[in-house]
Amino acid sequence: MKKNFLITLAFVCFGNIMLCNAAPVTTPVVLHLFKIDKDKDKGSYHKGPVQIPSIALDGHTLYFFTPCDGDTLRLVDEDGVVVYSLVIPDGSSSLELPATLSGEYELQIIRGNFCFWGAVML
Repeated sequence: MKKNFLITLAFVCFGNIMLCNAAPVTTPVVLHLFKIDKDKDKGSYHKGPVQIPSIALDGHTLYFFTPCDGDTLRLVDEDGVVVYSLVIPDGSSSLELPATLSGEYELQIIRGNFCFWGAVML
């Protein structure tokens, strides 16, 4: 009985170690909210709070934990110049950023009148 328990325990522990090693090491990107055009929706109301996307970065791979389908992704350099821009494809759970970019950038996800932004290091 003890032998069976120890063998089962060894398989469970080994399986957990293998799963932990297979997962990518990501760095969460803290996003802030900025309303682009405050006058555009004057007089209207929102039915609920705006959901800030949950994303993480691993090297040049950006992971989406909440959907960002159809939103615009931009990388802005320290001079305020947009160096990369694209519309996030439907159903994307990850996106590869250009390997030619390195340094600190402001990552922006634009959804309607809202811009979610955060600093990233590539």
